[in-house]
Order: sequence, then structure tokens, then C-alpha cells
Amino acid sequence: MTLPLILASASPARTKLLTDAGIAHRVLVSDVDEDAATAAAGPLTPAETALLLARTKAESVAAGVPDGLVVGCDSVFEFDGTPYGKPWEPEVARERWQMMRGKSGVLHTGHWLISTYDGAAPVGHGEVTSARVTFEDVSDAEIDAYVATGEPLQVAGGFTIDGLAGAFISGIDGDPHTVVGLSISTLRRLLAIQGVSITDLWAQD
Repeated sequence: MTLPLILASASPARTKLLTDAGIAHRVLVSDVDEDAATAAAGPLTPAETALLLARTKAESVAAGVPDGLVVGCDSVFEFDGTPYGKPWEPEVARERWQMMRGKSGVLHTGHWLISTYDGAAPVGHGEVTSARVTFEDVSDAEIDAYVATGEPLQVAGGFTIDGLAGAFISGIDGDPHTVVGLSISTLRRLLAIQGVSITDLWAQD
């Protein structure tokens, strides 16, 4: 019997991505303190930060799952060598878009998959995927209108490609699913390491 897939993330975009890909899953949100986790780890690259947080979230949820497959994800946007998470505040999002417009940066998404079964010690594997995102040279008025929608405030880097900001992105070099926050092809590879075929997780009518 295939173990159930559990997404350790509150991201609506990630669960929609899995649903659209036909992958049966349920959501259990971790209670990880991201700032504490990164502070304890010391200096990290943006990609390393994404993988650390993905692993921390997966391990937090897996601790309460006796039989299942738990996938944790986290995204970090890197622009001019500096990592950026969620803006949270409108003014921060506005400043970030004024800085990014007409330029490009790299979105890193960490994935960590843990298998728990029969009370055995959890076994986990991870991978980071990255994609370069190029932005349109948007106007201040367009930035203000976008920030006013609230969409950029709680997403890594302050943008999405599967929402309103899709009109402001002119190119993706890499797996587009990485920019949404979960690479389906990466998930396939991690499942294979655990001896599970992604086709076994396709939802059945």
C-alpha cells in the first residue's frame, strides 16, 4: 500500500499545484520558527536557507506522522546575491519591485521528503531547484496597483507567476513549478529514492 503524501506547508499555491498535477495529498502545517532555525544554522547561502527550512518543516510534521510521506518546501528569492523572503509590509514590497523591475533574480525552492513507516527512524532526502526570473520594466503605477492587491506581501520575493504578477514577468529560465514553490519533477525524483512512483500518488476517481 502506498503511504499517503502529506504537504507540510500552508501555501495555497503548493497544494493547488499538487491537485492540478493529480497528486493525492493532505496538508499538515508545521509550527517551525523560521527565524530561529536560520539563526541557529549560522551563515547560509540563499539556496542552503531554502533547503534548511524545507527540511525543518518536513521533520516537524513527520514527528507526528507514524506512517506517511511528508514533503516540506521553502522558497527564497536571491537578487544581486542577497536573499529575500516575504515582504509582509506594503512599503517593503513596493521598494522591492522598484529595485527588481527590468532586471532578473533567482528563485530557490528547497524540497525535503521524509518517509515514516512502522515506527522506524524517518528517512529523508532533499534537493534544491532554482529558476531565473526576469521582470518587466513596470511603472510605479503598476507597482502601486499590484501592492494594493495584497498578493505580494506573503510570498517569497514579493511576486507570483501563477497570479496577478504573471503579467509583470517576461521570462523563466528553469522549471516554472520551482517559482510557484514546489517542483513536481523534483518531487518525482525524491519519491523514487524512497522507492515510490509518483504515478502511485495520482488521485483516483
